[in-house]
Amino acid sequence: MDLRNMKVLVVGLGTSGFDACSLLEGAGAIVSATDNDDNAKIRRNRDLLRKRYIDVEIGGHTKEFLRDIGMVVASPGVRKEALPLKHAFSNNIPVIGELELGYQFCKGKIIAVTGTNGKSTVVTLLGDIFRKSGLKTVVCGNIGYSLSRAVQDADKDTICVTEVSSYQLERIIDFKPAISCILNITEDHLDRYRDLADYAKAKYKIFSNQKKGEAVVLNYDNPRLRNAKVPRGVKKLFYSKKNKIEGLYLSKGTFVYNLENKQQRLFKLPEMALKGLHNIENILATVLIAHIQGVELKKIEKALIECKPLQHRLESIDTIDGVEFLDDSKATNIDATNRAFESVFKPIVLIAGGRDKGGDYRLVQDKIKSKVKKIILIGESAPLIYKALKESVEVQRADTLEEATFRAFEAANSGEAVLLSPMCSSFDMFRDYTHRAEVFRKAVESLRTETANSRQHT
Repeated sequence: MDLRNMKVLVVGLGTSGFDACSLLEGAGAIVSATDNDDNAKIRRNRDLLRKRYIDVEIGGHTKEFLRDIGMVVASPGVRKEALPLKHAFSNNIPVIGELELGYQFCKGKIIAVTGTNGKSTVVTLLGDIFRKSGLKTVVCGNIGYSLSRAVQDADKDTICVTEVSSYQLERIIDFKPAISCILNITEDHLDRYRDLADYAKAKYKIFSNQKKGEAVVLNYDNPRLRNAKVPRGVKKLFYSKKNKIEGLYLSKGTFVYNLENKQQRLFKLPEMALKGLHNIENILATVLIAHIQGVELKKIEKALIECKPLQHRLESIDTIDGVEFLDDSKATNIDATNRAFESVFKPIVLIAGGRDKGGDYRLVQDKIKSKVKKIILIGESAPLIYKALKESVEVQRADTLEEATFRAFEAANSGEAVLLSPMCSSFDMFRDYTHRAEVFRKAVESLRTETANSRQHT
């Protein structure tokens, strides 16, 4: 992609937008950037870019800023209704996403992973396995370190293990991984897509440009993936924790690789710090990708044993008076919370709520009835969740996450768990799911201090 002296507008000045500006500047483009928001992070990025003589506007988009642009690079969260995108579409100006931009400058090999849940776990595991096998590897994409940033230091020997979201895939043109993987497709982002089929269509774009001899890894246990149609000549490989299939499956705790009816027993599922039934699927996907990449089995097994759980994914942060506090702030959709229920084997007081994404909260009714003794709701979605689940369990409202944490502790008994697993995005009350987790953890710390003080006075 020759961008020398082309005027390119970057829309969105978060991490990926900032990195796109840097990549474009290095490629010789005349770069400008615009963001409708105005917050501390956006202002910091604006100031850094202005020091490099890049024009930036924040707090709104203006028509004057769109003059003479030759291409638009849109950050994932930017909707097509935004003024710069509407202007580009009406004037036949090319619009690409940051993922596509990074791909155009990538000299190395891309392994791309998408899915409703589990993406960060799988790309992190793969990164550990590849690095411990001596492969030059960078983990990037939707995990917080953009592909546009990663490619600036990558060479032909680099493997870019890339977490990819549906939003990023919407705006690809030529993006083509050597190995692609879809972990699962369940209800999410229905505030952006017409329905589940429309959301799945965006996910399927991950393999749309792949060619003969390249590979697609799919979860056989997910109905929408079992019958996914991939391009002619592309190898379709499945994994399953339930079925003996062509691909990788578990048999009595052992990974079995079955290809063209030739079975190869790899190694036993090791004892790992990564817990939860849903993580069996993530581990299967990881092992299959690493195996077809050619990593030695002993190195795969060793990396799995040494892996550590990611933060804010069903993470146990404290136990106070026998009540365990679990941080699952990353559970930003209903299926993620459903998976958390499958992995907690004690009565739960659930803290949920946030910005609604259009899902059906009734999907967790059965698990709520069997696992949850009480729900404390916060955020914009509280009325919707209350309406969906009020017949299944006792439900209360709280104005803040701190209040919800204190109420949940009061409702829980020794041997039970307080679980923050919101089923919603965080943007109604917090910067992101990490900020939400930080507030929860501080509330738990306050509870510990208060409990300790009360003991001293009795």
